[in-house]
Amino acid sequence: MSTDLATTSTAMPAYASKGPSRGNENVSAEHLTIPRIKLLQKMSDEVDRHHANFIEGAKDGDFMNSLTREILGTELYVISITFKDEYVVWKDRKKGGGFLGSFRTEAEARTAIDAQDAPEDFATNQTHSHILVIKDVKTGGLSKPVIMDFTSSKLRVSRNWNSQINIRGGDRFASLWKLESVPVKNKKGDAFMNLEIGFVGWAQEDDYKKAETYYEQMK
Repeated sequence: MSTDLATTSTAMPAYASKGPSRGNENVSAEHLTIPRIKLLQKMSDEVDRHHANFIEGAKDGDFMNSLTREILGTELYVISITFKDEYVVWKDRKKGGGFLGSFRTEAEARTAIDAQDAPEDFATNQTHSHILVIKDVKTGGLSKPVIMDFTSSKLRVSRNWNSQINIRGGDRFASLWKLESVPVKNKKGDAFMNLEIGFVGWAQEDDYKKAETYYEQMK
């Protein structure tokens, strides 16, 4: 008998792989935290080696999974499942940072901010939230759904992406896209990272069916 507390292999052992995820029958999408994909900037905590949230090897232009803190590189291949136009509230990063919530209207977001002990520490922005699945270029597998938020200068990128999807027609999740981080400059000449999005092709049938399942769970 092993004295180890648990089997620490990243792969699930065969004895635990028996098909449906038993015990999770009452867990639906509303009971889960969907990870957010963050595009790191020069000012991001994860890039600052003197910050508690620093991630070894992280650099501006990298995509990061906010839940697992995994660095995903500077390009992603994704299928967009669905889209929401909402107002997201974040706490000032200098006051500890953090996600407060997503709201359908700015008025709802302001009400949530006003209910905080220190409302001045929070701000809201119009946000295009894309629910995505990421395709692993090495294995061909698809991730569980993640959220990518488009705000400020990224709203133009989001509108362009929505337009391209609309022009092609069919289900939103019928196509595969490449997201790549690119350096740009604002009106003041300051450099920051933004996104370029390009059509790769139509999703493979298995990927389409899996994306369709996620869509049905979330609509």
